[in-house]
Amino acid sequence: MKKPYCIQLFIFISIAVFIYAYSRNQHLKFGYRKTNLRPRSTIDTPVHNSDHHFTDTPLHPLDPLTVPEINNIRSILSAYEPFSSSFPSINTLSLDEPDKSQVLAWKPGDPLPPRRASVISFLDGQTHLLTVDLDHAVVTGDVVNVGSGYPMLTNEDLTTALEVLLTNLDFNKSILARGVDFNDLVCIPPSSGWFGPDEEGKRIVKVQCFSSQNTPNYYMRPIEGLRVTVDVDKREIVKITDTGRDIPIPEETNTDYRYTTRNPFSDMTPETNPMSMEQPKGPSFTIENGHTVKWANWVFHIKPDIRAGIIISQAMVRGDNREYRSVMYKGFASELYVPYMDPDQGWYYKSYMDEGEFGLGATAMPLVELNDCPRYSYYMDGVFASADGRPFIQPNMICIFERFTGDIGWRHSEIPAMGFDIRESRPKVTLVARMVASVGNYDYIFDWEFQTDGLIRVKVGLSGMLMVKATSYENVYNISNTDDMSGPLVSENVIGVVHDHFISFHLDMDIDGQNNSFAEVNLVKEETLPGQSPRKSYLKAIRKVAKTEDDAKIKLKLYDPSEFHVFNPARRSRLGNPTGYKIVPGGTAASLLDLDDPPQIRAAFTNNQIWVTPHNKSEEWAGGLLVSQSKGDDTLAVWSARNREIENKDIVLWYTLGFHHIPCQEDFPVMPTVSSSFELKPVNFFDRNPILNAKPIFQKDLPVCFATSSY
Repeated sequence: MKKPYCIQLFIFISIAVFIYAYSRNQHLKFGYRKTNLRPRSTIDTPVHNSDHHFTDTPLHPLDPLTVPEINNIRSILSAYEPFSSSFPSINTLSLDEPDKSQVLAWKPGDPLPPRRASVISFLDGQTHLLTVDLDHAVVTGDVVNVGSGYPMLTNEDLTTALEVLLTNLDFNKSILARGVDFNDLVCIPPSSGWFGPDEEGKRIVKVQCFSSQNTPNYYMRPIEGLRVTVDVDKREIVKITDTGRDIPIPEETNTDYRYTTRNPFSDMTPETNPMSMEQPKGPSFTIENGHTVKWANWVFHIKPDIRAGIIISQAMVRGDNREYRSVMYKGFASELYVPYMDPDQGWYYKSYMDEGEFGLGATAMPLVELNDCPRYSYYMDGVFASADGRPFIQPNMICIFERFTGDIGWRHSEIPAMGFDIRESRPKVTLVARMVASVGNYDYIFDWEFQTDGLIRVKVGLSGMLMVKATSYENVYNISNTDDMSGPLVSENVIGVVHDHFISFHLDMDIDGQNNSFAEVNLVKEETLPGQSPRKSYLKAIRKVAKTEDDAKIKLKLYDPSEFHVFNPARRSRLGNPTGYKIVPGGTAASLLDLDDPPQIRAAFTNNQIWVTPHNKSEEWAGGLLVSQSKGDDTLAVWSARNREIENKDIVLWYTLGFHHIPCQEDFPVMPTVSSSFELKPVNFFDRNPILNAKPIFQKDLPVCFATSSY
C-alpha cells in the first residue's frame, strides 16, 4: 500500500535529523519512519543502559556537561527575562571551560572550578552568545552577534524549509515532469555558503533532491538541475533553479551496499576468515571517573563534543624519572572544509564547512561493534542538548581500544659470523580513541593513537558515498564535450565530481609547561670545498626560531624540506638540548583555489598547512565561531594577521590535513576508506629510547589457538 503524500514529508524531515541532529525524536510529530536514520537515546526514553546519565556528576574541570546540568541550564534560560515570552532555539550548548590556569592548578580531590555553560541561541533574527553560571543559576553574559555568520541550523529550520518546498506548485510540477514518484522523493537541505550581498541578511538553505526508488543509496540517484533556495525565517522560496530535465536520473542498479542485500558481485567477495586481537588478561587501559584514560605510560582526558566530535586534553607521558610530563593541553579537529569543483548553478555553492555548519558530534552515529571497533573496546556516550534545550544521549559515539597489527616497535639482529647471535624485537601495541561522523554522504573516521614511545598519531579516514552529478553520458565514448565533465564517470550517467577535504587541527602543545617556542629546522644543501672530500655536496640542519606568527606560517615543500619543532626553551635534556615535539606531516594536499574565491575566503586557514598563534580561549574554531553563511571575517587567518609574538609564549600549533579527491569507479557505490595522518613525535624529550625495556611476547603469554585445516 502506498504511503500518503504527507508521510513523505516526514521522511524528508528524518533525513534532516540525520544531517543536523538537533531535535529530540519524540518531538517529530509523525507516526512512521522509513528508517531510523539517526538512532539515539533521548532522556525521556532512555535506551542503551543510559540510566546512569541521570545521576552523572562532573569529577574533572573539563568533564562535559551532564544531564542534570543541561536540565538546569534550560530552567535558567527559561527564567531569563529576554526569553520569558519565547524560548530561543538552542544551537549549541557546551561547557565553558575554566581558564587554563585554573585547570592546571586543580588536583584530584580539590573542589571543581565554577561550572559555566556556553550557549549559542537564535531568536527573532538575532544570534545570542550566552554564558550561564551553573553555581549561581544566572545568565552572566549575553552578547548579540553583529558580525557575519549564523549558528548551525536546527531541525525546526530544516523542517520549515522542506514544508515550504513541498507546498510549492512549481517544484511539484518539476518532480512530476521528471517522472519521480513522491513516495520515492528524498530531499536534503545542505548549507549554502556565502556568495555576496544577494544572500546576506537572511538564513537560507539550498535544497537538493534525489530518488530512492528501489535503493537506500539515494545519493547515487540525484535529480540533476533542480535546486531550491529557501529563506527559513520568512518561510518563502527565494529562487528555484530548474534545468537539466533532459538529464536522466541514474539507475538504481548495483547501488545497494548493505550486507543483508544480495550482492550481484558475490564472486568478488574477498576470502578472509573472521579475526580479532585476543587479550587473555583483558585490556591494559583503565577509564577513571568516566573521562580520564590511563594506559601504559600515558594519561589523558577525553570527552565527546557536539562540534569537534572528540577532544583530547591534558595528555601527559611518563618520563625517565617515572613522573608524568605535559605534552599537549588540548587537541581536536577545529574545522572540516569540503569544496566541490563545479561552477554550475546547481553546484557552485557546495563548499561545506562540515564542523561549523553541521557538527561532528551531532552527526556521530553509534559505532558498530567488532567492525568499527574491536573486541575489548570501551564505548563512551555523548551527552548533548537538542534545539529545545533538553538533553539527549548520543550512544557509543567514541570507542577506546588497544591495537596490535603485527607492527614492530623496535628490533635489531646481528649476523652470527660477527660473533654475535642476536635477534631482538618488540611488538608495537598502541591505544586508539576513535570517533566517526556521518556528515550526510561522507563518513569521517577520526583516530587519536598513542604509542609507548611517546608518539601521538592523528589519522583521518574518509568513506561513505560520493556526492555525484547526473549526466546524459553513459560511457567515455559518447562524451561529446569534455568541458561538461567536472569529474570522471564512475557509473552509467554518474559523474564523480572532483573535490577536496581539509581538516584543520587545533593543537595546544604544552611541552613540559605552558611557555613554548616554535622552530623550523631546515635541511640546506652545502657544497664541499675543492679537495675537501670525494663528496660534492651534503645536507646540514639549520634551526630558526620563530619570533612572531608570520615566521610560523608554513607551506610544505617537497624540495625545501624542514622539520617543525615545538620546544620548551627552559627545559633541557641531560645533554643540553631543549625538550620538544615535532609535527611530522603525512600525505597531504594544499588548496589551489584563488585566495579571493568566496569559499577560500571563508576557509583561509587552508592557505598554510602550519600556523602558530598565542593561546587565546576565544580562538578555537579555525573557520570562526559562527560559520553558516559567514564571510570569513573570524578565521585563523584573520587572527594570525595581527602577527603577535610567539617566542617563549603559551602557543597553539595548527595543522591542516588535506585530500584531493579525483573519484574513480572503485568509489562506487560506497568508497573504500582512504586515510592520511600526521604525527606528534618527541624530539630530545626523553634521554634515550623510552621503550628500550619493553617486554617481548612469548608463546606462554598467549592462549593456545590453532587454525582449522581447510582441507
